[in-house]
Amino acid sequence: MSADPQAALRDFKPRHQFFVGIDSDGCAFDTMEVKHKDCFCPMFVKHYRLAAVAKYAREAWDFVNLYSKTRGCNRFHAVLHSLDLLRDRAEVRARGVEVAEARGLRDWVKRESKLGNPALEAAVKSGGDPDLATALAWSKDVNRLVGEIVEDVPPFPFVRESLAKLSTRADIICVSATPGEALEREWAEHDIARYAAVIAGQEMGTKKDHLRLAAVGKYPAGSVLMVGDAPGDMDAARAVGALYYPINPGGEEASWKRFFDEAADRFLAGSYAGAYEDALVAEFRKRLPETPPWKSAAGR
Repeated sequence: MSADPQAALRDFKPRHQFFVGIDSDGCAFDTMEVKHKDCFCPMFVKHYRLAAVAKYAREAWDFVNLYSKTRGCNRFHAVLHSLDLLRDRAEVRARGVEVAEARGLRDWVKRESKLGNPALEAAVKSGGDPDLATALAWSKDVNRLVGEIVEDVPPFPFVRESLAKLSTRADIICVSATPGEALEREWAEHDIARYAAVIAGQEMGTKKDHLRLAAVGKYPAGSVLMVGDAPGDMDAARAVGALYYPINPGGEEASWKRFFDEAADRFLAGSYAGAYEDALVAEFRKRLPETPPWKSAAGR
């Protein structure tokens, strides 16, 4: 990678009138469940010493990363959100389990713009903060498990067809918070990397950074679209004035079929924005709550 990890985005020049950014995990690929349940969460329990409350740790992790408005957030934010939910849960306090505050990690995510292993490794080497060392060990173990476990997971139906349809009229990049190495491997494994002008992972900054650097000021108004499965994807799109197409969690196949059958054509024809997009976003918002089910149950 270049000394400037964002150079590929900053130097990107349009080849077409339209631009489409596409998220990877949970959006292009059905990898969210296996990655979080079989890779991220087991290592979260291990490194944050949560075996005594593993059941609640799994519930917190899955809510943060799969079933709520924080779905798709950066992995280090996910650690902090999950620890906070656990610390606040009566059943965890009743067992006398001390849940880490991870203050060093909190400080790091506030000051660092590229929340990936390279920046974290540099911070560990320069400061020796034990919270950062724990987060780095966890993250490396997650990556190891992902490499061992997550293979032969094809894109959702109609992803490949949609990329082929778009590629003749739109520039396409992958916009993701996943490490770049995993993205490169997964997109190449299933022969869709050829459609992406850039594969941007967490080392290149946030999803907002990816869209801002690659697209803002380079395309006409209404010609930039983000396709994602999480509120953070929509926020990134809105922050740079892009349109948003939601892949609904739990309804991914239907979302991609609709995109291939009608939404992509509407975008390319200039009739996507407005009532059509608003209806899709309203449907998407209903699927992801803010309050965990155990808090909702307690309030009834």
